Amino acid sequence: MAAERSKLLSALGHSFANPELLDEALTHPSATTRKSTRRGEGRDYDRLEFLGDRVLGLVIADLLLKTYPQADAGRLARRYNELVRRETLADIATRIDLGQHMRFARAERDAGGGAKPALLANACEAVIAALYLDGGLDAAAAFIHRYWDALADGLTTAPKDAKTRLQEWAHAIGAPPPVYAEVSRDGPPHEPVFTIEVSLKGVGTAQGHGSAKRTGEQAAAEVLLDIIDQKDGA
Repeated sequence: MAAERSKLLSALGHSFANPELLDEALTHPSATTRKSTRRGEGRDYDRLEFLGDRVLGLVIADLLLKTYPQADAGRLARRYNELVRRETLADIATRIDLGQHMRFARAERDAGGGAKPALLANACEAVIAALYLDGGLDAAAAFIHRYWDALADGLTTAPKDAKTRLQEWAHAIGAPPPVYAEVSRDGPPHEPVFTIEVSLKGVGTAQGHGSAKRTGEQAAAEVLLDIIDQKDGA
């Protein structure tokens, strides 16, 4: 056990002053009880995941500004979404064998919880938060830069937008193209807010909002992609 933890700490590049933070980051909700959580004992990774998402976002945004000084906000946003998406987090977690260190209830473990991309992504964000709380932003940023810098350098062109990715996903599974429809238009004429619904046969629907129909469609596609990711990782 000590050797396994040592290997993980080496991958994280940090020695914890408070190891309980790392334990919390690696604990799936199935491994805790309501009573223990209310007492503040044996917490799962949900709270740390919330914080880790924000820490990752800050570090990645700063990284992209420095890596692509000539890119406009739109191109930066598309690259940002590619780097913080669940698939990327799950890939990083897999590279450092995070799943084998996670705590699950027996049923979840037997169901392959340690290999589910959605759960790996959650734990990876939680670990980032644990690094931040234990060693400050420098510790969290060092881990992020270790595994994300090469990914950022590799984005020589802006990643595909959400509508394109959703359409390609639909084509890959043999489904008809997504259908977009305007649900409502609110606000004054000079500042409209469009609500757009996207539907994909056999998958479901999702809604997004934007100041133009195009941005609303992109937002709706992004929401539906997130739903698909969650189903795939369930």
